[in-house]
Amino acid sequence: KALMRKAIVNSVSCNPVWLGCLLLHGTFFLLTTMAMHGHAEDTFRLQLRSIPAVQSGESSYRVEEQHWEARKTAVIICDVWDYHHSINAVRRLEQFAPRMNEFIKEARKRGATIVHAPSDCMPAYVGHAARTRAMETPLAKNSPRDIASWCSKIPAEEQAIYPVDQSDGGEDDDPEEHAAWAKKLSSLGRNPGIPWGAQSSLIEIDSNLDYISDRGDEVWNIMTQRGIENVILVGVHTNMCVLGRPFGLRQMARNGIRVVLVRDLTDCMYNPKRWPYVDHFAGNDLVIAHVEQFVSPTITSDQILGGKPFRFQGAKEVLSNGPPTIVAPKPTRQDFERQWSLGSIPNDWKGMTSDAVTEYRGIGWYRCAFRVSKENAKDLRLRVPCPLKSVSAWINGKKLEQAKNGVGETQFVVPPDSVANDEAQLLVIRVDHDQVSTLMQSPTIVGKSSQLDLRGRWQIRLGDDPEWSGIPLPAKFGTPPDIFYELTSK
Repeated sequence: KALMRKAIVNSVSCNPVWLGCLLLHGTFFLLTTMAMHGHAEDTFRLQLRSIPAVQSGESSYRVEEQHWEARKTAVIICDVWDYHHSINAVRRLEQFAPRMNEFIKEARKRGATIVHAPSDCMPAYVGHAARTRAMETPLAKNSPRDIASWCSKIPAEEQAIYPVDQSDGGEDDDPEEHAAWAKKLSSLGRNPGIPWGAQSSLIEIDSNLDYISDRGDEVWNIMTQRGIENVILVGVHTNMCVLGRPFGLRQMARNGIRVVLVRDLTDCMYNPKRWPYVDHFAGNDLVIAHVEQFVSPTITSDQILGGKPFRFQGAKEVLSNGPPTIVAPKPTRQDFERQWSLGSIPNDWKGMTSDAVTEYRGIGWYRCAFRVSKENAKDLRLRVPCPLKSVSAWINGKKLEQAKNGVGETQFVVPPDSVANDEAQLLVIRVDHDQVSTLMQSPTIVGKSSQLDLRGRWQIRLGDDPEWSGIPLPAKFGTPPDIFYELTSK
């Protein structure tokens, strides 16, 4: 063997042609092996679409080409559950899930990190290699303060008019079909309201490479360990989980991660019977436009997978000459009487309703959402600038008891068990305007060491119905960011 090696070395050193062929063959073998194992350097050439700020004067999409290194990019699959309480949501997901699966496989093949994030489903993955891998990832030293929390609004959305009313939960099912679907879910041993138990089987999980987690801090650990600088979000539903989850678009955007939404691999929860009264797919386009203007750019699946972008059956072709218009129509008095409409507190009636109501006597309802950090969640009080017996209040559908009352002010105790820990809370106030002309001062949430002045936009409704004290889903799903307040400082 030693003589053979010596002969080969001598032959190679004396024959440059043979040496060149050997090096070429070796290089080809090395590159082929690297590609097979996903280690070859690869770059995603992306067309990031966004909508310029209104004050920029631009009226069309802005498209920017960026090159993202695959090995520095993560694909997060948000809440692609096996079951959902809306049968139409299930049908739409089943339309684009195969395309999503191929997209994920291609991204993985080219070196991207894949994170499966089916929220509330971690018990299904106890002992799974991808779940264990996520849990055993070392803790990041630079974790953002609120990375484990739901995020209902970022500063860029402060002046946004949210494009759809989702306070009914967004279900667009036919009532009979919905009842039959709920009955089927019950027969399967699932809770019809929250039937998910795992990720959809239409999405493949690579146990040797992927991660499974529904926690923002764990996902941040994974990103830190793997040197992730870019995130691609796919999944459902855009106006709820994709935007708000601890691993969602808002958290990534506000913590300095380059993030995009794959706009043809997502769907929203929107009922056409609610404002702005357009079909479901137009509502989906409006939500995507909100994302593009205030949160993050979007891409389409063909930019990585090839072929053509996915389009829902029955959806109209999206025009490419400009984004859909998000316009809140000037409200009328009838709007405030038939539905929740945006208003401004504190103000007189004209200022509060944009001139829709000049004077009013009777019952008025007001609602907004707020979040308090954990350190401020104890010993909360609600102060409303209305005299005793003229006002009632609810948080997350639970009626509050009145506490100490001052002159022209009523205070309410906020029991700790009525507050969803570190999440969005729905606050509803009912005022008898036969006793109080209007809200000329804003309500205040008072914490242990700080307070939150709820001055700004609220939803307002005139009339009286006990059902208005709550909404079907938790506040983080149903209330929009334009009526959201946050108390995080100590």
